[in-house]
Amino acid sequence: MRASDAVPIEGLDVHCYTIPTDSPESDGTLAWDSTTIVVVEAHAGGRTGLGYTYAAAAAGDVVHGRLADVVTHRDALDVGACWSAMREAIRNLGGSGVVANAISAVDVALWDLKARLLDVPLVVALDACHEVTPIYGSGGFTSYSMEQLADQLRGWVDAGIPRVKMKVGRHPDHDGERLRVALDAIGPRTQLFVDANGALSRKQALAWAVRYADAGVTWFEEPVSSDDLEGLHLLRDAGPPGLDIAAGEYGYTLPYFQQMLDAGAVDCLQADVTRCGGITPFLRVGALCDARTMDLSAHCAPQVSAHACTAIWHLRHLEYFHDHVRIESMLFDGVLEPEPGGFLRPDRSRPGLGLELKHADAQRWAA
Repeated sequence: MRASDAVPIEGLDVHCYTIPTDSPESDGTLAWDSTTIVVVEAHAGGRTGLGYTYAAAAAGDVVHGRLADVVTHRDALDVGACWSAMREAIRNLGGSGVVANAISAVDVALWDLKARLLDVPLVVALDACHEVTPIYGSGGFTSYSMEQLADQLRGWVDAGIPRVKMKVGRHPDHDGERLRVALDAIGPRTQLFVDANGALSRKQALAWAVRYADAGVTWFEEPVSSDDLEGLHLLRDAGPPGLDIAAGEYGYTLPYFQQMLDAGAVDCLQADVTRCGGITPFLRVGALCDARTMDLSAHCAPQVSAHACTAIWHLRHLEYFHDHVRIESMLFDGVLEPEPGGFLRPDRSRPGLGLELKHADAQRWAA
């Protein structure tokens, strides 16, 4: 098929699955026992594109009730125009939260569909500038026992991933012991990251920043709330050298990222391709970073993010999040596995994302 041939989108299918966690999980500010994923399949020209988002089931209602009619009959090869039409259609709903999640799932599905129609891997359709996406193992939940924490971190190291992250901040009095256990588990050659999910006050975060840096931690994510741009700026400027301050995973619109960058709030920006509106705006967030020679780190959803990240010039890495790794392996055929050294390498022998939804297996978790 030639890129100049118009291919009308025939429709969207929406599936919602809620999958229990393998044990209770919590971070600095939230606890949960299940994860919901909304999957979108887009059809055109005898091909099906796959996209998804981690969000409440209401995101599926937005896709079905508002977005499907907007993109149906439009050209499947003109993803940018579809994205613009979706943004216009949701004006009165608001552009963040579950609405942005819904647009993200459709946009990813349309990019996958376009690549399949062109019979190329998604990385080719995106004009990738990297062959692989570096990853870091992520989990280390505050609900874990010391033994669980050590086992999970050690498992990523044994898998060849040289960067790992744990959650902190729910019980700061316990975090010193958890830090010691984590460092013992991973050894001296593995980088340790920490994520407080906005649980700490500014002065608490400053004190912990010094302590973490002294222990060799190189990444402090959301030491204070992402809404506290002034506090993040304080941590970035007053914190110890060698400890990067990161935030941005809750960004739903481009202005959010622009405001975070204008405030000088982070050393490395984060964005989630399943929250920020999809691949189309994710690449624009990358351009904001490029203009500042600042790195972008992708948040979660590894099977989509691994492809999208290859098109980000100033790419740092991707969060290889325990829950999403588990769910995507359960729901999809064709998932990527980490390579030694801590990389995901998109499969260039398969069109699009290279994923197929396991409909029969997934049905047991249907909402």
